[in-house]
Amino acid sequence: MVKKIHAQIGPSILNADLSRLAEESQKLLDAGADYIHLDVMDGTFVPNITFGHPLVKCLRKNIPNAFFETHMMVQEPEKWIKPTADAEVQLYTFHIEPCTDVPSICRKVQEAGMKVGLAIKPNTSVNTVVEYIDIADMILIMTVEPGFGGQKFLTDMMEKVRWLRSNYPSLDIEVDGGVGLDTIEQCAEAGANMIVSGTAVTGSTDPKSVITKLRETVKNAINYNCSM
Repeated sequence: MVKKIHAQIGPSILNADLSRLAEESQKLLDAGADYIHLDVMDGTFVPNITFGHPLVKCLRKNIPNAFFETHMMVQEPEKWIKPTADAEVQLYTFHIEPCTDVPSICRKVQEAGMKVGLAIKPNTSVNTVVEYIDIADMILIMTVEPGFGGQKFLTDMMEKVRWLRSNYPSLDIEVDGGVGLDTIEQCAEAGANMIVSGTAVTGSTDPKSVITKLRETVKNAINYNCSM
């Protein structure tokens, strides 16, 4: 039996007020977010620095029951597995581009008690993740270049999503970058079921309405595809 996928909306707090991160994150959860997407950047793999596990650990103390995904845009993802697990993160998503032994890192993430997400940049072929799908819990297709918020959505990345969904119907597929109300139809139609949305949600005066619309669009696409 094919596992049923579910629509999940995970706002990114990259452009939120980091001095009020717990409050900002709780508001997103109260508005209906399924999880919080935490962008960790090291200034090496990407040309920007955000925050690391100490901040995530503090956030966990204030929001004990939320589902956290850390998107590790870092050069050495294996280095941060244990401290991230100590911060009680549930999903550890890392980029395969800088890694020489992806299976080993996946195994260490799982041994630390976290699920594994594998991310690829726009210029990375989707074929590069195929050999790892059996050991990953989710594949993240970046729809902008990682490193900065507020970039324009790359429509041609939907071909990667479409190919994955066609070949792996029960796979959790996440998209991240430039996703909002004007691009969610493309993501949903292609087959993405985990939606990271930053500015479109955190910059809205009515984040609950935005999250609801994003989720309903994805749910409708899932139901339509299941009925065919």
